[in-house]
Amino acid sequence: MSVTQQQVLDALSKVASPRGVALTDANVLSAISVSDGKVFFSINVDAAEARAWEDVRARAEAAVRAVPGVSTAMIALTAERKPGSAAVPPAPHSHSHSRSAGVQPVAAHRPPQGGASPMSKQADIPGVAAVIAVASGKGGVGKSTTALNLALGLRDLGLRVGLLDADIYGPSVPRLTGINEKPKLDDNRKMIPIQRFGLAIMSIGFLVEEDTAMIWRGPMVMSAITQMLRDVAWGTLDVLVVDMPPGTGDAQLTLAQNVPLKGAVIISTPQDLSLIDARRGLAMFRKVNVPVLGIVENMSYFQCPQCGTRSNIFGHGGARQEAERLGVPFLGEIPLHMSIRTTSDAGNPVVASEPDGPHAAIYRAIGTRVRDQLQGAIAAA
Repeated sequence: MSVTQQQVLDALSKVASPRGVALTDANVLSAISVSDGKVFFSINVDAAEARAWEDVRARAEAAVRAVPGVSTAMIALTAERKPGSAAVPPAPHSHSHSRSAGVQPVAAHRPPQGGASPMSKQADIPGVAAVIAVASGKGGVGKSTTALNLALGLRDLGLRVGLLDADIYGPSVPRLTGINEKPKLDDNRKMIPIQRFGLAIMSIGFLVEEDTAMIWRGPMVMSAITQMLRDVAWGTLDVLVVDMPPGTGDAQLTLAQNVPLKGAVIISTPQDLSLIDARRGLAMFRKVNVPVLGIVENMSYFQCPQCGTRSNIFGHGGARQEAERLGVPFLGEIPLHMSIRTTSDAGNPVVASEPDGPHAAIYRAIGTRVRDQLQGAIAAA
């Protein structure tokens, strides 16, 4: 049964707000996205009112869930301080298995009494031995392609591997894997990751159409990432590889605060501009006490598929030198090659489509260096 936006609004009109009017008349709703039975929106209020609105978020969630044809609802309570107002602690909230709970933006957080770190709220994902982030300081460096092929390289080493596409604004994993199906829910109302190439894969791109613009504010991005970490039936995994959005913002902080990351892999190209941003990404992870597993130099050189001649289009060796300067491992260099690009565009990544080729060997070698650093965490789990 097809769900319409008007049906969602009709359901929300029956939910009363703390202001004494219907939720639809309280001027707090974001644009409502409805696609294939999946409903996304946020309730945007001032941080000073957050406690009063958390119950409203829960009732709105229940109302939307009751609409015939709704299979998934992602509803975030976003609370932001007005300029000059005092910060307030986040409201306590309950957590539903198949929907996200209300999430406060970083600006509204106040450290707990006693000076406890926000990292004290971390909790392991049941069944997942190690979570690692694949990150970059800027876009366009081939991070998602590297994350997927790294995950496949770890799989080839005999590990049970999952891949989470946490790039909310620009999810690439559906195209890179050729996955067009929607995730189903298990008996506990958790999303079941899509199985492809021997990986358990989840992406926000599985829930929305490819050309949908995700015009979401930071707190809703944080809520979506939390849901995809906690409300997915990951099963038993040795490693969950998280493809992060570029930059050093809400998504990165949400991941670091929610789960005890066992490490981060930084992707860069050799050129100075990319290395500057890679430096920022590395500094961010160190600041939140996440070990940096190393730096990968992507597009390290161009190798002509006809004559085999190497050309250093973006320079060469910059990431290795940066790794040495910063005292972190250099994990390897990946060439700019036609086969990596064509297999990625075709949804059949090079490690899976050309397992005996030279590029698959490079990704497996990088995976070996990552695995060796995670051995303790995997063995303990």
